[in-house]
Amino acid sequence: MFLNNAWYVAAWDHEITRDLARITVLERHICVFRTQKGAVVALDDACPHRKLPLSMGRIKGDTVECGYHGLTFDCVGQCTWAPGGRIPSEARVHAYPTHEKYGLVWIWMGNPVLADPEDIFEIENWGDPSWGINRGAAMELNCNYLLMCDNLLDPTHVAWVHGGSFGQAATRDTPLRVKKTEDGVIVHRWMMDVEPAPFYKKVIGFEGNCDRLQHYEVRYPSHALIRAVFTPSGTGGPEGPLDRDTFIMDSYNFMTPTTAGQTRYYWFQLRNIRPDDAELSAMMSEDVRQAFEEDRAVLDAVQKGMADKTSPHIDLPIDGGQLRFRRQLEAMIAQEAMVDAKMQS
Repeated sequence: MFLNNAWYVAAWDHEITRDLARITVLERHICVFRTQKGAVVALDDACPHRKLPLSMGRIKGDTVECGYHGLTFDCVGQCTWAPGGRIPSEARVHAYPTHEKYGLVWIWMGNPVLADPEDIFEIENWGDPSWGINRGAAMELNCNYLLMCDNLLDPTHVAWVHGGSFGQAATRDTPLRVKKTEDGVIVHRWMMDVEPAPFYKKVIGFEGNCDRLQHYEVRYPSHALIRAVFTPSGTGGPEGPLDRDTFIMDSYNFMTPTTAGQTRYYWFQLRNIRPDDAELSAMMSEDVRQAFEEDRAVLDAVQKGMADKTSPHIDLPIDGGQLRFRRQLEAMIAQEAMVDAKMQS
């Protein structure tokens, strides 16, 4: 169901404090907190004695005290105190590797030996003062994370779901190109000499028609880059140079599976215009949030619809990118399970 040996977003960095808190990732409950020096700690949220969640306990320095019988665990999950004076060898909890980057806390859910922060999704232009940023709170989706991955490999849906923001006539039937990479799948297309979509028309710095790129890329296991490029008509396309007035918005999307039917969705955008314009950032963030609410309504309903096995289910030619992504991810999960089984035998 899930790829374990991968980095997932656990939280925005400001969401984890000195207070004990519970998060859920890949159907596992995890107790998170910060040490006195600010480092993030992530432990299985269950005392091995009677399974009371550690998140219901107390912080004592840089250790967690269980709220039932006082067993105390350090930052690597080892019990350092137990009532009665003797600490059983089994008195430990799993500690998950974490890393902070891009204002996010990342967590590694698989074999800790394989956790390399260099493998975290690379974000171009992060920290570049010439790029502005839009962002919002994480969203809770009542759907499987793969449905959101499908959505982010589907440029066509904007014509119907986001007609008042990202959609326009050309997004209905301009042919799609699909490319498989080592990290995931890209679905993209240029739409030439078209009217800018409503959301972008408010922010691009030129008048008249445009050439528009939709670049939809999802990387394993569930991270996406959606690149929107708007350049004056006649200056775009795979071979053409971009004009100095070209507008670019890179939308980064991180889907963290919490359960089989629920997903926590983190997002922000980097834009190449007016980096210090707080009013523009607020306007764009709110418009994007409203568009994502449209996605949420659709995907929550799709999750329920997919549970109905009595009605037919079909795929269309526009689903090529989604199907490739799912097949490869399924193969990666199967390979991981086979390796784990051999190690345990």
